[in-house]
Amino acid sequence: MRKITIIGAGGYVFPIRLTVDILSFPELRDSSLYLYDIDGERLARSKRLIDGIVERNNLPTRVEAGLDRREALRDANYVIVAFQVGGVEAYKWDVEIPRQYGVDQCVGDTLGPGGVFRGLRSIAVFEEIARDMHELCPDALMLQYANPMSINCWALNLMGIKVVGLCHSVQGTSKMLAHELGVPYEEVSFKCGGINHQAWFTEFKHKGVDVYPRLREVMFQKYPSPLEVDADTKLPQSRFAQRGLDHKAEDEVYYHERVRTEIMRTFGYFHTESSHHGSEYVPWFRKNPDIVNTYIPVRWDYYQISCSYQEESHQEYLRQLCEGPLHLSEEYGARIIHACETGEPVVIYGNVPNWGAPGTDPKHSRSHIISNLPHNCCVEVACLVDRNGVQPVAFGDLPPQCAAINRQSINVQELAVLAAMNRDRSLVYQAVAMDPLTGALLTLPQIRRMVDEMFEAEKQWLPQFA
Repeated sequence: MRKITIIGAGGYVFPIRLTVDILSFPELRDSSLYLYDIDGERLARSKRLIDGIVERNNLPTRVEAGLDRREALRDANYVIVAFQVGGVEAYKWDVEIPRQYGVDQCVGDTLGPGGVFRGLRSIAVFEEIARDMHELCPDALMLQYANPMSINCWALNLMGIKVVGLCHSVQGTSKMLAHELGVPYEEVSFKCGGINHQAWFTEFKHKGVDVYPRLREVMFQKYPSPLEVDADTKLPQSRFAQRGLDHKAEDEVYYHERVRTEIMRTFGYFHTESSHHGSEYVPWFRKNPDIVNTYIPVRWDYYQISCSYQEESHQEYLRQLCEGPLHLSEEYGARIIHACETGEPVVIYGNVPNWGAPGTDPKHSRSHIISNLPHNCCVEVACLVDRNGVQPVAFGDLPPQCAAINRQSINVQELAVLAAMNRDRSLVYQAVAMDPLTGALLTLPQIRRMVDEMFEAEKQWLPQFA
């Protein structure tokens, strides 16, 4: 019986969603699920809900839960990770302290001061998990969902863990582009590669025909550049709608894509992260409130959303998950496990080392999946999955301008990983200083002072830097 361990199983919805995905495959229903979390009360709730799903569907699945991480990892075949070290309490300082210095992050979980500090907290825990995995389940495949995705996966690659990082931005953006073009999603094909939250659609086709020229025309008309319209012309506004894990392209969602369209206008290609979130990875869109309002008039502040999160608002969705028919979401995790177990191939988009397959030694490979990105970085590309595991597909060169933007982010990621693994505070200053948005706004003395304030506020989660 294969063992699937979920670390961070006390989450309100996501672990339940992943479990339903797994159980939607008949071939995986005889699995052993082991739920682990540091919060016993939330863990007990998740186990109760999952037990109910298993009983209601009369499944042979074995479900266990516990607060002992080593027991959770012992003999695991798959380790799913979805946690946020420090929770909202730590996240507050990731966002609020930089904002006091004028660095207005939209989410602050991937790059920038917030992403760097979230990475420092996460990597410290991943080091403990990696030590346990090498001892207790050395052949297990980790399915990693925690942000900052690239920073975490880069560190795990250096720790020798066989890991693939998973996100749904490629799926979500490709569906959105099909929606904008008015074509069925099932009829499109594309090529996408880069880094997490900043991968580039270098090809987009409908029934085998290149529709990128049409896509540019549609998006440029819908989202004109502020410099290309008269002062009295009202730019198209949008109603923000939060997309759930199961959103469909045909849903009535008003996509607000001025930032990504402006990037495409200059650099030629569309990337995978939303305009709100993606605006904080580059130096051009969040320099002052006027610029923010020009490109992103509907504010999307993920920290405030997290603070005002009401579990009751998800009750109906959760009820449908627990009581409705078993069905598969757009998340890749269960598909990967199914392909590895059955040999039925599937193509997913995963975050993997640029030197090759997860778990391989970089010293034994000088090849690059993406030729013009650094050998040791973490890239997001198409991967074939079957009984042989996760096998990245060689991408070749990105358009040079796209690679240049990626390398700005990769510089930050590399320094953050080195800082975390070497407990080197000077590297933290350097990582934050290299962030494109922070560097566009602050002087080096201001950056050092901001980082010091963040260390002081977050010292309970970062004792290794004391």
